[in-house]
Amino acid sequence: MTGFTAADVTDQSGRTFVVTGANTGIGFEIARVLASAGGEVVLACRSEDKGRAAIARIEAEVPGAALHFAELDQADLDSVRRAADNLSQRPRIDALINNAGVMIPPLTHTAQGFELQFGVNHLGTFALTSLLLPKLAETDGARVVVTSSLAHRSGEAVWSDPNAEQSYSRVQRYSDSKLANALFFKELDRRLRASGSSTMAIGCHPGIASSELSRHSRPVAMLMPAVKFLLNTAAQGAWPALQAATDPQVKGGDYCGPRGLREMRGPSGPAFLTRLARDTGASEFLWERSIELTGVDPGLPPAG
Repeated sequence: MTGFTAADVTDQSGRTFVVTGANTGIGFEIARVLASAGGEVVLACRSEDKGRAAIARIEAEVPGAALHFAELDQADLDSVRRAADNLSQRPRIDALINNAGVMIPPLTHTAQGFELQFGVNHLGTFALTSLLLPKLAETDGARVVVTSSLAHRSGEAVWSDPNAEQSYSRVQRYSDSKLANALFFKELDRRLRASGSSTMAIGCHPGIASSELSRHSRPVAMLMPAVKFLLNTAAQGAWPALQAATDPQVKGGDYCGPRGLREMRGPSGPAFLTRLARDTGASEFLWERSIELTGVDPGLPPAG
């Protein structure tokens, strides 16, 4: 099967990447490959101990790699603001790879009281990206990569209960947050194009990677040994994000994902977004709602 893999990542010397949630799983693999390709990589993670341990693992494989740690907790918008301030002091950022996320936890809330999955997966990503747009604009052709999921296909555009005070279905809330990711990157790219910016927003999804499924799901954990051979490894799950961040053929607004077995595994290429994920009315509404909830305004007018 043809498609994009880590072997297609060209020399990234002179480029700087920020990878959120890079201490483990897919995020770690993204950082490892980019460092191996000569890129400077900032691992933006919640735990400094885990972030620095990940840096040590990459350094053991890639001696002399240019790696840095940045503290980032997307469950706290104050932490997001501090991280954006610190990252904005770097000489350049060529790509922000929004990989951090949570999946089907018990009902939990962020520091600001939002349901955790919506708060971390979407609102944290929206706020961090928005705050870093001026820095990204300093580098011609900079990229914002937003990680969605196959689960976006069952997502609902209902943002009236962000704190889950009325009801909570962990699976539905995850799907809703991944739909929000898709709506966000499409709307962001439309607004960037309309403003004349050279920064591009690109979406991706990892298929179904064995590293991310079983943390909060005992039934899935029990099935994992039987179905693991059908799924992407964490290294394979990183391919779509790597394509979105580095492939010169990718354009703003594109969506990358595995090409095999109903987009669950395999090399990366063009992926499918539902009609709802491409609905401009839904994305514009979510954009304004996100500004209202986070207090962060990207400063980009509607595309028209």
